[in-house]
Amino acid sequence: MLDVRALRKVYEGHGRHVEAVRDLTFSLDAGELVCVVGPSGCGKTTLLKCVAGLLAPTSGEVLLRGQRVTGPPPGTAVVFQEYGRSLFPWMRVRDNVELPLRQKKHLTRPRRRELVEHALHAVGLDDTAGAYPWQLSGGMQQRVAIARAVAHEPEVLLMDEPFAAVDAQTRADLEDLVRRLWQELGVTVLFITHDIDEAVYLGERVVILSSSPTVVQEQLTVGLPARRDQLHTRADPRFTALRTRVHEQIQAAKRGGPAAAVPLRAEDDDGVPPRPLDKRP
Repeated sequence: MLDVRALRKVYEGHGRHVEAVRDLTFSLDAGELVCVVGPSGCGKTTLLKCVAGLLAPTSGEVLLRGQRVTGPPPGTAVVFQEYGRSLFPWMRVRDNVELPLRQKKHLTRPRRRELVEHALHAVGLDDTAGAYPWQLSGGMQQRVAIARAVAHEPEVLLMDEPFAAVDAQTRADLEDLVRRLWQELGVTVLFITHDIDEAVYLGERVVILSSSPTVVQEQLTVGLPARRDQLHTRADPRFTALRTRVHEQIQAAKRGGPAAAVPLRAEDDDGVPPRPLDKRP
C-alpha cells in the first residue's frame, strides 16, 4: 500500500543546510497499523509531511498503491497533533467534520450528512454535532479531528503525535479508539509518536528511527494479541520486553548507533509470553 524509498530531506535557506532525513526506507501493507518512534528532533514530522504530499523530498520517493506521491494523494487523511488549530472555532462540530467532503463534487448533501453522522457515531460524539469546538474538552476536540478524517473514508490514515496534548486518561481512551476504528474500517495507519508505550500498545509493527540525519534503525514486529486493553496488555510480560527493546534502541540512537541485537524468545508451549534473552555472563 505504502512504500518509502531512500527518502532524504534537506532544509536549505538563510545560510543553513540541515539534513533532517538521510535515507529512510520501509513499507506498509494494506490494512497494517505501523507506529514510528525515534529520538526528539529526528525528523518524524518531516517524514509524515513527505508521506502526506505536503513536503517535497530532496531525493527518494514515496509510493502509494504504486503511484509516486507528488501532492496530497486522494484516499489519504491526516490527523495532526494540534487539534485546536485544525478545527474552526466559529463552525459547529458537524460543519468541521463535513468541510473536506464539500470538495467532493460527486457527494450529495444528504450523503455528506450521512458520512458525518456515521463518523461522529464512530468516535462516540453523536450528541455534539451542534456544539462548537471551544465548548468541548481537548480529548473531544481530537475526536472531532479523527471523525473528520474518518468521514473522508480514507484508505490511508496518517497521524502525527495526535495525543501528545491530552491528559493520560484521555490518551488511553483515544488509543483504544484508534485500535477500534482501525479494525472496523480496515484502513492502513501510519502513526507517529514519541511515546514508546503507545507505539507498542497500538502498533502491529514499530519502526524505530535513528537520530538526525535519520535512517531506520530497526523494525520490530509487535506480535501482541489483536484484542488489547489498557490493563491486561500493558501487564503482559511480552509488552514489557518489547517496550524495553524499543527504549534501548532509542537510547542507543541518541548515542549515535544501534543497540546490540537481543532476540525475543518464541512463546513457550505452556503459553508463557516471550521475553528478551539474558545475555549477561
